[in-house]
Amino acid sequence: MPVGETLETPCYTQIHRFDLRKEPGLAIEWQISRLDNGLRVVTTPVPTAQSASVNVFVGVGSRGEERRTNGLSHYMEHMLFKGTTRRPDAIQIAEAIEGAGGVLNAYTSKELTCYWNQVPFDKLPLAMDVVADMYRHSLLAQEEIDRERTVVQQEIRRSFDQPGAWASELLARATFGDQPIGWPIAGSIETVEAMNRDDFEGHIATHYVPSNTVLSVAGNATHEEVLRRAEELFGDMEDRPAPAPAPAVDQFAVDQVVVEKREIAQCNVGIALHALRRKDPDRYALTVLNTILGRGMSSRLFKEVRERRGLAYSVGSGASRFNDIGVMSVTAGVTLEHLEEATTVIRDELFKMAAEPPSEEETMKARDFATGNFRLGLESTMALAQRAGESLLMTGEIEPIEDVVGKTHAVTPADVQRLAQRLFKPGGFSMAVVGPGGDADRLRGILAAG
Repeated sequence: MPVGETLETPCYTQIHRFDLRKEPGLAIEWQISRLDNGLRVVTTPVPTAQSASVNVFVGVGSRGEERRTNGLSHYMEHMLFKGTTRRPDAIQIAEAIEGAGGVLNAYTSKELTCYWNQVPFDKLPLAMDVVADMYRHSLLAQEEIDRERTVVQQEIRRSFDQPGAWASELLARATFGDQPIGWPIAGSIETVEAMNRDDFEGHIATHYVPSNTVLSVAGNATHEEVLRRAEELFGDMEDRPAPAPAPAVDQFAVDQVVVEKREIAQCNVGIALHALRRKDPDRYALTVLNTILGRGMSSRLFKEVRERRGLAYSVGSGASRFNDIGVMSVTAGVTLEHLEEATTVIRDELFKMAAEPPSEEETMKARDFATGNFRLGLESTMALAQRAGESLLMTGEIEPIEDVVGKTHAVTPADVQRLAQRLFKPGGFSMAVVGPGGDADRLRGILAAG
């Protein structure tokens, strides 16, 4: 097991170190500190890297919003790039990082907002200064709010114009119904239009507070260097409690099957079910189950739906875990004439996993695929910083890489079948179709059949 130690210092509350290099063959460590005001700092040093990735995570996303302000977290993400007291316009913010050879961006999800940049390692002080300046000193000028409003609305319209993306939005609504976890991350044209400067200022005052924030840095940098700079940039902030989002209700929408007709050649299909929360003990089995079902060209769905029956060009599955609920989904692109057959085949493949366990060989291949893909996904400083920051913010800890690999390799065929029986039940599915047609009642009947 990785060695853990806690160090007390006069300047900072705690430093937690998880030193994986004390284990044979391992070379990743991270250290966690908490400033006196509650802001957490995690570093993943990679001494051989030529880059440093700086990420600020804030614990608010679309599920932390009210109906009237749905989309505010995402809109705020845009606004923090529009000027600060020291860099009063978007060009100066961009030039500060890009002029050093770096890149910068941000994203918003259901549960968090992240601002990040990546720079050559010797530009780390600049990178931290820019992201702290954005986080703390954004102007939120009315002129920029009004100008960016159109940009955000165009982003929403673009999603509507892309049938696959819009099918995903409809699927989220069908899966969770009218509650924040089912609302769109970007909001709607109407909610974005109605937002005002007071909404932005209130959002920052409520959520952008030290105890709701994690600074995560990975790359060629020391923990001491990052910690010292973090204290200079964030240490004088006052903390106050940030509200937690309302718990998700485990329910579907009244209309579990939604069909939106468009004059296009293909039906963009999504089928979903309620799955596992972020820390559910079965999460490792879910990784293996999902891999067997729909990851890659050797998955069951790809082989049955595409290779054997020729019903779709693309088909696959995925899973997302939130703090108190989760979702698993299957997506496919099919012609109208194959829509009902493809839905039946997908349903049957799900129930087949519940009816009998996969073979040991199939399970082993899925374990190897999943763990190998997991390792390869952590090759960059950006990936390491993102994993550490999100995990620390969402769960309060960072699970050692070898623990994830070991627990995934421990999943058995019986574990996969047991989880499939837990998840796959007649009538326990939602569905969204965007395409040239489809009979919602007939599709509902297919999904309801055992």
